[in-house]
Parts: sequence; C-alpha cells; structure tokens
Amino acid sequence: MNVQEFIDAQLAAWPMARGNFEALKGVETKELDLDGMRLKVQFNPARIVSSGAKVDAASLAARPCFLCEKNRPAEQTGLDWKGYTVLINPFPIFPRHLTIPDNSHTLQKIEGRMADMISLAAELDGYTVFYNGPRCGASAPDHMHFQAGNSDFLTLPEELEDAEQKVIATDGASTLALVDSLPLKLFVIDAADAAEGARLFERLYKALPVPEGEYEPMMNILAWSTPAGVRVAVVPRKRHRPSFYGTEGDGCMLISPASVDMGGVYITPRPADFERFDAETVRRLLDELCLNTTEINAIASDVE
Repeated sequence: MNVQEFIDAQLAAWPMARGNFEALKGVETKELDLDGMRLKVQFNPARIVSSGAKVDAASLAARPCFLCEKNRPAEQTGLDWKGYTVLINPFPIFPRHLTIPDNSHTLQKIEGRMADMISLAAELDGYTVFYNGPRCGASAPDHMHFQAGNSDFLTLPEELEDAEQKVIATDGASTLALVDSLPLKLFVIDAADAAEGARLFERLYKALPVPEGEYEPMMNILAWSTPAGVRVAVVPRKRHRPSFYGTEGDGCMLISPASVDMGGVYITPRPADFERFDAETVRRLLDELCLNTTEINAIASDVE
C-alpha cells in the first residue's frame, strides 16, 4: 500500500483538503507535563466539526453518512483494503491523517475486528491506527471506521517504553498487560501475531463493563508496529465528554477527547480553550472520563 503517493495525489486533486493540510502546518502547539508524562496541546480550529459533533440518534438519522461512498465528495477517492477503504481525512490533526471506513454502513463496533486493526497497523508502518468507541470521540458512530496518523506525532508510544507493565495473560508469543503507573490507566497488548492479539483482546473485551444503554464497552484503542510485532493500547472509558464540555459559561471548554487525546495530543478548536488548557485540565479530564487504579485493577482481575 503506497500511502504517501495516494495522499499526494488526493491533495493535488482536492483543494479543500489541501487547504486544511496546509493550514495544519501553521497550527499552534504547546507541551505539558503531567506527573512526568509528556503531553501536547494543539490549537486546531478546523476540528470544531468533530469536537462539536452531535452524535445523538436523532442527529445521526437526520444527516447523510459522510463515510458512505455515495455521500463522499467527488474529489475523494480511496484505496481498497480487505473490505475497507483508505481515505485521507479532510479535517486533519496529523501531517498524514487517514480515515479507513468499512465498505458497508454498519455500526461502530470493535468486537470481531481486532485482527483487522492489528493487520492494518502492521501494514501501515510509521502510522498509529486508532479506534474511537461510539461514545468515545467517534463523530460517525453509525459507520464502522478506523483512523490513522503518523506515529511520531503522538507521545503515548514513547511513554509506554519505560512504563511498568504487569502481564495478566498470554497467548503464544503475545501478551496482555496492565499499565497503572501512568496518569492514564490502560491495557497493552503486544501482538506477535494478529490472531493471538485478537484473542487476547476478546478476553479483555469480555471483562470490560458495558454501560447501560450502550452496546459495547467504552474505550479508545491505538495500535502501531514495533520490531516485535504490533503494540495495542486499550484505554477503557466511563464517560463520553467532561462535565465542563460546552460553549456557554466561563468554565466550559469545547474539548471532546478521543484516541488522539488519549495518545497524548489534546485538540482544542477554540483559542481561549487552548490558552487555558493546562496539566490540571488533563487531570480533570482523566479523572472524569477514564478509570482510576482501583477500577482498572478490578477489570484486570476479571480477565479469564
């Protein structure tokens, strides 16, 4: 899959996407430190489309699905990959940003698709493939899709290199481990093989709670290739958006965290939010949206 040639061809043919990728070169960023964990914040006005997306059932039903082929812009073409189509994301966060929807209009649900995700990450060397749960940042929860962006943009892969991992399950040469020493609590699968990694993920998936009214556990997932195979970071969630999400009132911020944010880069589409976004904001987000040490250890003990 020659992705760079594909991206170059799309940007040459699609003025709107080209303009957004060019604008990305001038976005403002800053770095934060949260208890020794390196994070970045990006001021990206174009992402207000995603951060402010209405994902309730009525809003989804009222709009055409922008991931279905029949509704895509005429300029948007794709690469076929095993029942999915690789597209450029016209509202990028990464210098190289892809969206990979299923070819059929089916619900955003990761169950049974982890082998696909691992295989895709193995083929897209230099990219991190990610999955946003239907209420964990997905702006199209009615259409199954992955996204991908260049790995060197995120901070989580580097942070995990030195983090303590507590192995809780194995399958062949692959492992499932708990990481509870970072401010962000998560599970890590080191998959030497897509089938082994998928089986370990299914064991974790069954142990994760499904909130009332949801059809799958809340989570963000990121996967990237390593010399030993593919590393998968699974971040369990317990809430969609923080209590201070919104546009009205002095204390509100338009921040809707998804996989990129959990990967270490927080996206702010409004200048005021970017200016006041600090390490304590991240701490509040993680406290409200993600699991604490006690909660994640309880899940780890339930993995069979």
